[in-house]
Amino acid sequence: MIKQLNMNNVGPAPALQLEFGERLNLLTGDNGLGKSFLLDIIWWSLTKKWPAEVNPRLPAGLMAKPHETGKASIEFTFTAKSKPISYISTFDRKAQAWAGKAGRPSNPGLILYAQVDGSFAVWDPARNYWRRKGNSDVQERPSAYVFNAREVWDGLRDDQRGLLCNGLIADWSGWQKENGAAFKRLCAVLEKLSPSSGEKIIPGELVRISLDDPRDIPTLKMPYGQSVPVLHASAGMRRILALAYLLVWTWEEHVKASRLLDEETTSQAVFLIDEIEAHLHPKWQRRIIRPLLDVVHSLTEHAKVQLVASTHSPLVMASVEPIFDHDKDAWFDFDLFGGDNGGIPGVSLSRRPLIRRGDASSWLTSEAFDLSSARSAEAEEVLGKAAVALSDTSFDAAQAKQLDQELRNVLGDTDPFWMRWRFVAEKRGWL
Repeated sequence: MIKQLNMNNVGPAPALQLEFGERLNLLTGDNGLGKSFLLDIIWWSLTKKWPAEVNPRLPAGLMAKPHETGKASIEFTFTAKSKPISYISTFDRKAQAWAGKAGRPSNPGLILYAQVDGSFAVWDPARNYWRRKGNSDVQERPSAYVFNAREVWDGLRDDQRGLLCNGLIADWSGWQKENGAAFKRLCAVLEKLSPSSGEKIIPGELVRISLDDPRDIPTLKMPYGQSVPVLHASAGMRRILALAYLLVWTWEEHVKASRLLDEETTSQAVFLIDEIEAHLHPKWQRRIIRPLLDVVHSLTEHAKVQLVASTHSPLVMASVEPIFDHDKDAWFDFDLFGGDNGGIPGVSLSRRPLIRRGDASSWLTSEAFDLSSARSAEAEEVLGKAAVALSDTSFDAAQAKQLDQELRNVLGDTDPFWMRWRFVAEKRGWL
């Protein structure tokens, strides 16, 4: 499990330092400030491979490079199988690579990484760790399982090793035909990750969708009574299906590999997920964190589980208020500073205390999202003009009537600002 990460001359800021919570870690900040980049760094720190290095077909997950000339370093600490491991890696400019520790690496447990474009990466200590050959440790096994969005559904192949994973379509249909433990586990995970108790994700019958497609395609029983093939499901539903499938597939394969090796299953799991709310309806966004924690923990039984997730959703932040534990959890916020009045712009990262705000609107105006209000940009501009008018003794009736019309165009009938506006306007005889 990742404990500490310090970066110098890497990424959007000259230096970044993080001390992670052992259970839940949330990353917020504007687009382009480094949230996805940070998740890539965490994956590399734990697995020693960049996602796109393992699978060049990925559109993201490339190796991080120094921001400027001079020394660049990534220092990290994580809990390995038996003890904490600390290491500092520096960038070798001649080799264009990050210097690594020679020999057998440490075992960080099960690592999963869900990228926002639908790509997915898995590092399994039973299937990806080095093996013993004679008196030497060699990495003859796959260095990781890294899927692009299509490969999650259709299967993952390797040029040297052949088929590594059947993919969602083939595995789901096979599990459903067997109706064994894997399918029951998939059904349980789908139910846990459903948007609400009244809209559960329930598998339907297998179907053929084309004369030219010989595959048996899984379906979903929709709340409106129809069964829809998973290939025709919405973007939000497909993301949840992919997450559920890969969580079950990863754990099923890990258990089987551990048995073959006559080893215990992993004692810890780290789940990285970029933009956890991507494609999800608000009612889904406000309940996704707790089910994901519960699902990963239920799959790995007695293992410790750590979740690191980036988000742009005020509903996600509001949803964690009841479960946030300051002793186990952390919130990190990226901010852009400078640039005004000729200042030099830069990026900062702060670990902030999570204060209960009660609703999503209050989160919109918090340090996480930095909006002046939860209204539209047009309403915010008109309200600014109205605030000035209320304290301007030279403001006349004609101006007030024009401003009143502008307010009616941008505010709801029950907006609390109306009470203040109508009181002052009528008292001054504007309306």
